Amino acid sequence: MVSDSLNQPNRLALYARLMRLDKPIGILLLLWPMLWGLWFAAQGFPDWHVLFIFVMGTILMRSAGCVMNDFADRKIDPHVERTKNRPMAAGQVGSKEALLLAAGLSLVAFILILPLNLLTIALSVPALFLAASYPFTKRFFAMPQAYLGIAFSFGIPMAFAAQTNALPSIIWILMLANLFWVIAYDTAYAIVDKPDDLKIGIKTSAITFGRFDVAGVMICHALFIAFMIYIGQLQAMGMAYYAGLLVAVGLMGYQYTLIRNRDRALCFKAFLHNNYVGMVVFIGIALDFLIR
Repeated sequence: MVSDSLNQPNRLALYARLMRLDKPIGILLLLWPMLWGLWFAAQGFPDWHVLFIFVMGTILMRSAGCVMNDFADRKIDPHVERTKNRPMAAGQVGSKEALLLAAGLSLVAFILILPLNLLTIALSVPALFLAASYPFTKRFFAMPQAYLGIAFSFGIPMAFAAQTNALPSIIWILMLANLFWVIAYDTAYAIVDKPDDLKIGIKTSAITFGRFDVAGVMICHALFIAFMIYIGQLQAMGMAYYAGLLVAVGLMGYQYTLIRNRDRALCFKAFLHNNYVGMVVFIGIALDFLIR
């Protein structure tokens, strides 16, 4: 029984796996756009306390999102090769236990932002709703990756709100850019599970794009870069910023060589590789503001 095992020494390890702390790629992919937003909002290095709160909040909310995802997919994951050994799929963590863990993580994240302004606190409500509801969209929405893109972009307006107590128009362009990036890398991820997802009957962008799934990934990458160039023009960014984008384009070209044959292992490698895309874009932003 799950309740009988609460005192076992490996319980925390199970929770860590459920929160995917052993696989931090999701945290990193959520972290980079939030950092882009913070640096643009502050026009350089943000306030230390805001940076700390947002980094910790990113870790907590991504962890809560993973728990909710596994709760939503607890009857699906056992039938998918990549996910069949997750704690809930393997029956090691119960539903009530998972919901309590997700609620606890969300509560701590909310407490973290209480010292910030009311606008940031207000934005945390839709952010929480998006994070909690995303796992259920794959049952009815043809492109749940787009919904994930909105959820993964909400750190941007929250960052601007925390740093400036305002929501300038640039946040919507930056959110749109990140939306396309999320669709790109999560479609590559969805190609990995495509055979299993087709059998189960759930919806993903990889299935919706059909034989154009690889093209869809690359078009979304291109739109991401196009919007980031436009943001660079609006913000009068310098060569360091554009150099970061140029390196990102090179990384995306390499990803194409990984996904073009739809090899599942290489598509997963391409998904993980997007951490470097987010990182070089951030380095370009940070360096540009540093050398001004």
